Amino acid sequence: MSLSVQPVQWTTDYKDPNYDGILLVTQNIDSLPKELEGLKDPLQDYGAVDSGLGEEVVVLKVPNLPGNRLVFAPTGPVNRDYDDVRRFSDAAGNGIKRAIKAGIQRPLLVCPPHSSYKRSTLVAALGALQVLYMPLELREVKPSPHKVAVLGVWVKEQSEGEQITELASALESGRFVYRDIGGSDPERMAAPRVAEYVKELFKNSPVQVKVVSDLSTLEKEYPCLAAVNRCANTIPRHQARVINLEYCGEGPIQQTLLVVGKGITYDTGGADIKAGGIMAGMHRDKCGSAAVAGFFQILAKLKPKHLKAVGAMAMVRNSVGSDCYVADELIVSRAGRRVRVGNTDAEGRMVMVDLLCEMKEKALNEVSPHLFTIATLTGHAIRAMGPNYSIIMDNGAAHRSENALQWQRAGEVLGDLFEVSTIRREDYDFHKGKSEYEDILQSNNLPSSATPRGHQTPAAFLIMASGLDKHGVDSDRPLPYSHIDIAGSSGPFPGVPTGAPLLAMATKYILQP
Repeated sequence: MSLSVQPVQWTTDYKDPNYDGILLVTQNIDSLPKELEGLKDPLQDYGAVDSGLGEEVVVLKVPNLPGNRLVFAPTGPVNRDYDDVRRFSDAAGNGIKRAIKAGIQRPLLVCPPHSSYKRSTLVAALGALQVLYMPLELREVKPSPHKVAVLGVWVKEQSEGEQITELASALESGRFVYRDIGGSDPERMAAPRVAEYVKELFKNSPVQVKVVSDLSTLEKEYPCLAAVNRCANTIPRHQARVINLEYCGEGPIQQTLLVVGKGITYDTGGADIKAGGIMAGMHRDKCGSAAVAGFFQILAKLKPKHLKAVGAMAMVRNSVGSDCYVADELIVSRAGRRVRVGNTDAEGRMVMVDLLCEMKEKALNEVSPHLFTIATLTGHAIRAMGPNYSIIMDNGAAHRSENALQWQRAGEVLGDLFEVSTIRREDYDFHKGKSEYEDILQSNNLPSSATPRGHQTPAAFLIMASGLDKHGVDSDRPLPYSHIDIAGSSGPFPGVPTGAPLLAMATKYILQP
């Protein structure tokens, strides 16, 4: 499968005639390096008649520049307490929108490195690429899959150009896959079609793909997932798939990542239906699985050594109908725990928990394992931290190594930001069975946003119902586990998915080691 990722090229000449316009992203024109001195005069002349220069994107006609056009997209201040590297991606995104409106088809991004932000040029390129993504449904009907012919990136040296374009292309290819799966409508990316997409994507790549579709296998191996699938299973095009991925880098393996993604292709809420107009946008409930596929795409491109990754995409539709699962049902999880369903709209934890249990079983035989769940899991995550931040929380073994703080620091490098939460004893108490019938209560019957600690308690459920609580710090074999809630960071609707947390994940496990 050939992904139609936006072509990216580099040049050391900002007057390169291969381009038809310059997009300058910087804090202010006075800080431009000597190699870009030629861009100062026209901007200073413009500033003499417009004191607002530096506050918004402007387009200048400048003879002897590519296309005689200069788009200046200022970052604004970047050194205050609350500034971060996103100033560069935001400016580049705004600038590329204006460049396209100006008719530029071969823009050259000029973003000189900033002393406080080592990767600012790469971040700016990624900001432009976010805007340049064309949705899958449009690519399938339009004559060209690109919004511009090429995105150029100015660099001082060849080695820098090769590195930035390689990383930008690889990271964008992962986000591209994420957006295709996570952003496409619930029919275009129904579970069977996601499986087709992923198998074609990784054909002839270092990533191995295995798909589980047999209903009896799903019911036996993943009973909680099968319960959610029960209603959708009556419609062949909506039937569940478990998509297993594996990557094994060259050399002795030093670390193993075992990652489960929530892939709810559409969430009606089930019997506890999403009423009152809140169902729209729920095709985005598959962004956790989209992140798993996107990360493996980055692995396939950059081929990191000494790293093994095992992924599972839980692709299920939470439909409503005569055969849907309902509150009060008792379901025995793969780990043998009796789970009382409290709310069918808490389906994300249900489709992941048995896969997490399976990953736990695998982890016992892997080198330096770390387990993860990634999900657009709770509205509480947005209420608690806002719409732009992923939330990570560690179990005891992961907390000992300060894993969550490492992810938070990694996210700051490329602007894929995290907040850190903690799983507390109250979260475990919340999910303890309330009667002798059940071991574990799946959920209360309120929305997470109306539940105290509404984004933390599901992590405790996942630990308990998967049997990971038998591998805490008090056990003979502690297993590090982290839960990542991307309900806020996965992107706006209407709008295009962001790709969170791919940039942080790639930084931590590929770029930083």
